[in-house]
Amino acid sequence: MSPLTILRIEKLKTFGNVAGSDDHVTRNRETPNADPTKENVRLIGGEDSRALEEIVKEKISTLKHRPRHDAVLCTEMFLSASPEYFRPKDPSLSGQWSDSLMQQWAIASRDWLAQNYGEKCVRAELHLDESTPHIHAYIVPLNEKTGRVSHDAMFGGRGGQGRIKLSKLQDSYAAALAPLGIERGVKGSKATHTKVKEYYQAVNSEPLTAVITNNQLAPTPFESASSYVTRIQSDEQFQAINHQLADRAFMQERLERAEQRARASEKERQRLEEIVRALELKTQQLRDLPLVDVAWELGLHHEEGKWKGHGHIINIDGPKFYDFAPDQQKGGGGAIDLVMHVNQCNLRQAVVWLHERFGESGAERAAIAKTKTVAAEIIQLEPRPKFTLPVEDKAKWTAVHNYLTQKRGIPENFVELLHKRGLVYADDQQNAVFVMRNLLEEPQAIGAFLRGTRGENNTFKGYEKGTVRREGWFHFRLGGQPTSPVEKVVLLKSPIDAVSFAMLEYQLRGDVPPNRTLYMAVDNPKSLPVEQLQHIPNLQVAFDSDDSGNAAARVVKELLPQSKRLKCKADDWNQQLLDYGQQLRQQQQQQRQQEQDDELSL
Repeated sequence: MSPLTILRIEKLKTFGNVAGSDDHVTRNRETPNADPTKENVRLIGGEDSRALEEIVKEKISTLKHRPRHDAVLCTEMFLSASPEYFRPKDPSLSGQWSDSLMQQWAIASRDWLAQNYGEKCVRAELHLDESTPHIHAYIVPLNEKTGRVSHDAMFGGRGGQGRIKLSKLQDSYAAALAPLGIERGVKGSKATHTKVKEYYQAVNSEPLTAVITNNQLAPTPFESASSYVTRIQSDEQFQAINHQLADRAFMQERLERAEQRARASEKERQRLEEIVRALELKTQQLRDLPLVDVAWELGLHHEEGKWKGHGHIINIDGPKFYDFAPDQQKGGGGAIDLVMHVNQCNLRQAVVWLHERFGESGAERAAIAKTKTVAAEIIQLEPRPKFTLPVEDKAKWTAVHNYLTQKRGIPENFVELLHKRGLVYADDQQNAVFVMRNLLEEPQAIGAFLRGTRGENNTFKGYEKGTVRREGWFHFRLGGQPTSPVEKVVLLKSPIDAVSFAMLEYQLRGDVPPNRTLYMAVDNPKSLPVEQLQHIPNLQVAFDSDDSGNAAARVVKELLPQSKRLKCKADDWNQQLLDYGQQLRQQQQQQRQQEQDDELSL
């Protein structure tokens, strides 16, 4: 059975109809048979993000005459093809199709709309979230000659002339799709007049009733079973019913999924409500005691907008107070300060007094509020200590240099390059100091990672005092141009691992990376700069292959879904670098031995 064109139209006579259709097509209204994981495509009108109702109103406003009360304001056109086109191998596989065939049909349909209706076609939406791809197009039937909207002039009204225009419309669309092997349906078929909403009703109808009541599908007298099966399988109506059944099953599956999501959403809503209630209770506990209640407990009386008594004339404004009494002239904030001021007591005595009047929770609320006030003052006024790198000891650099090159197998020229850039040096304890910097265009040192190098089995490692671990990392860039943006980031556990991994890439490739690459030491996902890395498409996580490394990689995957896991063959990347160096030396030794043997044989 050859695939057939499908074209149906719907009259939208009110702006409410236009808005309702727009809500359905743009999925602002829940559509049970739609798959929310698939994204629809706007073929025409993508540059205009306004609601369809606004666009139609603007088009109509250009006409000389206002529309009549019963005029068609906009025509919705439904375009598709029968399932045999989209899934030629098995038309019954609802929700599946050939992308290449779908794209050819969508482009041909879009071009046909543009050619026939031009700017009158204000929007065309390709739906890919239902059983079979289809297009909803919206055409404002402007008649420039009369200065009115006229659906009948463009598409035909009722009667013979209307059927002729609709038939020509079907012919035109079929001609546009003919190069794709899609044919026109039978001329004169009632299907050409089916409205868009009736199409959905047909899909959701009971197809088995059609089988029972269709006499053409009934067996004829003396017809054999095999002949009957062959006949009905080749019947177009029978195949159409099969496709309808497949669509119905597909939509039922989508409905069940929607119900499951609704139940899950309700559970999530209840859980969030519990969290909100808990937060509201917590907020209440963190809020200070009302000062008017405290003033009342202090024995003051409210008179002329002030709290008076015991020689005080106090004005209360929310959490703050001010004493206007001639001998006082003092202000403050919070319950504890008010008690200390009126009772002339210290902080400890004020807390005890509040406990007697307001209980333990009240005293705690007042104490928390006082602490917050003091903390805010400290944060605002206390100077920030600036991080200072460990003092460099140039006399110890040779020992640190030898440790990195000989014991760790890092190429000498790269160690010198890092040292020249100020990224690694020696301190007075012969530690290798790896400088940690932020990720600004001109990075600033805000920390240092120390690695012990003195002695045979020195395992010391740690951070210099004052290091800001959440804002600074040991990192360096290789490849591309110095001014090029970073296209690839590799996350590693330690500075030595970062250097080792970069050198492995260099030695295996024989050159620096072609694109700008950032190698970065992140020992814990807590210090991961998510905002700076979320737009990097090529993000590799090269933590150790042990349990802690795998767990950290999973956390990174949750925070940065585009990340990809890399695992080393050895215990860590430095050991893999050492193993690789050993293999190279063995190969070189074998090559020299072979050359010597060849010379002797000559």
